[in-house]
Amino acid sequence: MEGPDFWGNPSQAQQVMKQYNAVKAEIDSWRAFSRRLSDTLELAQLGDESLRAELEADISAIEAELEKRSFTAMLSGKYDRDPAILAIHAGAGGTDSQDWAAMLERMYLRWAEARGYETEILDLTEGEEAGIKSITISVNGEYAFGYLRSEKGVHRLVRLSPFDAAHRRHTSFALVEVLPQASMDEAEVEIDLGDIKVDVYKSSGAGGQNVQKNATAIRITHLPTGIVVTCQNERSQTQNREFAMRILRARLLELKQAEKEEERAVLRGEYTKAEWGSQIRSYVLHPYQMVKDHRTEHESGNTQAGLDGDLDEFMEAYLRQR
Repeated sequence: MEGPDFWGNPSQAQQVMKQYNAVKAEIDSWRAFSRRLSDTLELAQLGDESLRAELEADISAIEAELEKRSFTAMLSGKYDRDPAILAIHAGAGGTDSQDWAAMLERMYLRWAEARGYETEILDLTEGEEAGIKSITISVNGEYAFGYLRSEKGVHRLVRLSPFDAAHRRHTSFALVEVLPQASMDEAEVEIDLGDIKVDVYKSSGAGGQNVQKNATAIRITHLPTGIVVTCQNERSQTQNREFAMRILRARLLELKQAEKEEERAVLRGEYTKAEWGSQIRSYVLHPYQMVKDHRTEHESGNTQAGLDGDLDEFMEAYLRQR
């Protein structure tokens, strides 16, 4: 970094500095933890009975820190440190499924808030009567993608429908997508402006009515792949275009990564295509209370805690299995 040519390519230099700072912070953190272990060991060797309570508290804190660090150590993927883009889509089932999508939105926003992550709604299509048809959220914070990638797939809800006059039991589905929000240099994805079609239109609210007089919403179609992204959250057309390009870059990166995974899976004879039928987790509110992850068999009877964003045990079970 001290070489005369280091800043010759500012974009590449910034990426190197980002990696350097991340590694330095990790090393400094481990050094501080090592000093803490040494201090606690010295305290234990004193054999002073009056220090027992303090020592036990230190040991409990160290055990909790080790558990946290072992969890983080599993997040070693190329983009695991990066922010994430989270998208939720209501499945078939009308109002019940749209309400379920809104419940998932709340669940993930609560989870992100508990971790100190910043969130921003990039695109939102509201339901006809209640809930949402789809939403795209930017989740910013270290390891956001690493944690959230465990949530990708179909989520199933079983409950007594609040929208059914007969109050019958309904099953609803929603699809959760998780994309790495990598920087332009890190993403290794180039977008040729000749390969995209940009449409500008008026933002719409519930029921499809226009909510703005000026056309600021953006729809970008990537012609080679057919991928379509929209953004209508901001009042500025420029901001919406910027966010839409960010989402497109993330989707193209996911496509590139998926193709590599598919190639490896085919070689191993393990390839199965993920579709709406591949449920990853069920949330049963009636006739009993249970949240169960079908990939890990991990389950919890505290459904309210899960729906309130307490998801770490499910994420950890998935990551430890990988």
